[in-house]
Amino acid sequence: MFVAPYPPYDPSDKDGFSWETVVHRWPKILTGVVDQLSQENHKLFLRNRDTNPSKEESDLIHTKIEEGQKIIETVSRLKYEMGRNYELWLIPDDGEYEVSTFNKELKALKEASKNTWMTAPWLFAECYLYRLLRAQFSLTQHWKNYDPFRTQKLDTFRKSSVSIRKLATTMYELEEEKDKLDEARLAVLWKEMLTMALWGNATDLSLLTHLTISDIENLQAVGKDAQASRSKFILRDDQDLAWNRLKQLKGARIDFILDNAGFEVFTDLLFADFLVTYTPFVSKVVFHGKLIPWFVSDVTPPDWRETFEVLLDSGFFPNDSNTENVDHLLYMAKRWKGYVTDGTFQLSVPVDTPLGGLGDSELVKTSSFWTTPFPYWNMKVIAPTLWNHLAESGLVIFKGDLNYRKLTGDVDWPHDTPFEVALGPLAGSFPLLSLRTNKADVVVGVEKDVADRLTETEGRKWRTDGRYALISFVDGV
Repeated sequence: MFVAPYPPYDPSDKDGFSWETVVHRWPKILTGVVDQLSQENHKLFLRNRDTNPSKEESDLIHTKIEEGQKIIETVSRLKYEMGRNYELWLIPDDGEYEVSTFNKELKALKEASKNTWMTAPWLFAECYLYRLLRAQFSLTQHWKNYDPFRTQKLDTFRKSSVSIRKLATTMYELEEEKDKLDEARLAVLWKEMLTMALWGNATDLSLLTHLTISDIENLQAVGKDAQASRSKFILRDDQDLAWNRLKQLKGARIDFILDNAGFEVFTDLLFADFLVTYTPFVSKVVFHGKLIPWFVSDVTPPDWRETFEVLLDSGFFPNDSNTENVDHLLYMAKRWKGYVTDGTFQLSVPVDTPLGGLGDSELVKTSSFWTTPFPYWNMKVIAPTLWNHLAESGLVIFKGDLNYRKLTGDVDWPHDTPFEVALGPLAGSFPLLSLRTNKADVVVGVEKDVADRLTETEGRKWRTDGRYALISFVDGV
């Protein structure tokens, strides 16, 4: 098993982002869970009081309220202990995946005296937090299928309506130019789509407002200037390497390892739509999400299903006076739904997979790897079925900060460490493209003088505040 020659980040360094996370971010997240459950319990109380339910229904509501209150008390205690650096609890056996995985690691950490909130490796502790939180719900009768972050995910998605509709119109208008898209023009679109997917939830989408042939030709003419204006924020830029790999494909399958639900997965679908609808290189896209609520906003199977439901629901987003924008979104959503139906777009697990992913499906068991605490270095050993699946892909696109942390192990690599070195034995397994905005300390593949200059002028913020990004590609062997 590969072990990095550098230590993992942990909260012992008060100047690091991991300390900020444990002291401030996680308690706020847990407070949000308590508030959400309190609101749900209040709604149940009012329903029981005001709707005159039958005795059987009233008893069920009462039981659910009691279970909800127990979760509230447990999460509140967890927050209290976190703030006082208590030992991490063993995860109770809830019958779902990876309980023994986490508990085995917890025992090893205890032997090393690193099993408290302020001493455990940051990556492990953060993954552990969400798996422990999941157990509080999965052990109940009435809250098993409840995602405490669902409301937040949907509210954020709804607020992205302006950008979503504009992007839908852009894609609609692009259809008129489809027959004129030669390789040179597709290369320009590739960069624009990739940049959109890179910044994800930053929603700086001005470059995709209009993409007619004349616009594409204009981008070709001024492309160097446009790229230069963005290059100061993209500290590693392997767009051309990834494009050279992509254009060698013909009707291939590619895979997206997803990050956030809502607007970001919308941009992922848009990117995938461009690849299967407008290029000859890709004919199928497999999307990999998380089986449990994870890092607040990651895509779960219920999120995946609901994404298409809300895009097809004309009442979900706020009203738009421009009815064409509304029509264009509906048109595109219907095409995507068709792609889901015919298998062009495919979730890596059955679409009806519930939270927790219980069942005998090997696909579901394999997908639990994404919610382990392990870096991706040793995927071939730990999750060989998943590794074999990805090894057959024409390109595997890893989205977001957490996937980057797991690709590199979230250890204190020197910033000029080559990306392929930080990947450990995963490097060369398959063509791998990582799109990441910097929201955690680990950064590799950046020239030393660039990293030194940024550290001198900005301290550590350039690694954590989301203003800078990395496009990192390593080909398969």
